[in-house]
Amino acid sequence: MTESKYFTAEGLKRLRNELEKLKAVERPRISRQIAEARDKGDLSENAEYDAAKEAQGLLELRISKLQDKLRNARIIDESKMDSSKALLLSTVTIKNLKNGAQMKYTLVPEDDSDLKKGKISVESPIAKGLLGKQVGDKVEIKVPAGIIPFEIIEISR
Repeated sequence: MTESKYFTAEGLKRLRNELEKLKAVERPRISRQIAEARDKGDLSENAEYDAAKEAQGLLELRISKLQDKLRNARIIDESKMDSSKALLLSTVTIKNLKNGAQMKYTLVPEDDSDLKKGKISVESPIAKGLLGKQVGDKVEIKVPAGIIPFEIIEISR
């Protein structure tokens, strides 16, 4: 059985748009490429045909995976979440206790992560270390560079 995946409304819309583009634009484009390659003759030695068929297989796999995600998608209801703890969709300000640097991250589902916008996946080491914690809590988080101590300064929605 496939597990439910949680999304923000924005993330779910982005997935639906991607799926629609793949089906409406990419699928017909690859079909045309296959038809053009087929028209060139002998398929046994036709590299264009082989490449187009491979691209078609990869496209169909991507479409299938997106459909599975959408089939099991659940939108997160923020109104029912505890705002005193760092949870999914919380914006958490943390202070690195080694160097005093402050960072602000929003904890989001994996498909919504975008580090440039300060959105980190709940699957990341930092987010995993913050989940369930409250303002004032000190946590030591193992990251690729080693173990870093952080203090939670603020949690908001």
